Amino acid sequence: MTARLAAVGDIHLGIDSRGAFRPRLGDLPEVADVLLLAGDLTRCGTAVEAEVVAAEVQDLGVPVVTVLGNHDHHADETDKVVERLSDAGVTVLEGSSTVLTMPDGSRVGIAGAKGFGGGFQGACASDFGEPEMKAFVGHTRATAERLRQTLEELHELDVDRRVVLLHYSPVAGTLAGERLEIYPFLGSYLLAEAIDAVGADLVLHGHAHAGTERGVTPLGTRVRNVAQPVLRSPFKVYRFGADA
Repeated sequence: MTARLAAVGDIHLGIDSRGAFRPRLGDLPEVADVLLLAGDLTRCGTAVEAEVVAAEVQDLGVPVVTVLGNHDHHADETDKVVERLSDAGVTVLEGSSTVLTMPDGSRVGIAGAKGFGGGFQGACASDFGEPEMKAFVGHTRATAERLRQTLEELHELDVDRRVVLLHYSPVAGTLAGERLEIYPFLGSYLLAEAIDAVGADLVLHGHAHAGTERGVTPLGTRVRNVAQPVLRSPFKVYRFGADA
């Protein structure tokens, strides 16, 4: 049996969402081996909202792995958000990885990072000029470099497959449907460069609510936008080697 990866992003749960998301997951262990959350779990990134998310995904019967999104940073309570999720058994990744053993015996390494913006080749920001612009692009470069290092670390481990879990997009292809003017705020080509430098089997991201599900890195790695408004379902299950 091929490993089954359930994924979704941008669920945006608030304090009025208690009990709303969990029933939509149904009998998740019957259809998936892990749940991957691609950021923007909360509306404003408060600890109270994180407690709601934690309750909705706790004890699902499958491992839950997540990265945070921009919404999850808004209230400047990121440490508390991570703490609440971790206490519920959720693995939170940021420039880090985890390795899961699937029911079929395969080992899947998941490299996770929020990512950041900056745009795509031909229309991207550069780290030139004001300190604020240098800081903006510098953050993306640092995030991409750490992602590359994380993938290299996974490459040295005994894993059968490598998955990249992001919030921001590494390619413009999954942004089709969004306004061109906001592409620089939806992702960066530097993330794709980091992925292609080492290699991965599947990339998942969210953030682009009006985007397109399917894309590909310049070297051919499948990229999937799993933002809930794009999937129009509580989650979608992906398999390695399947055209999904």
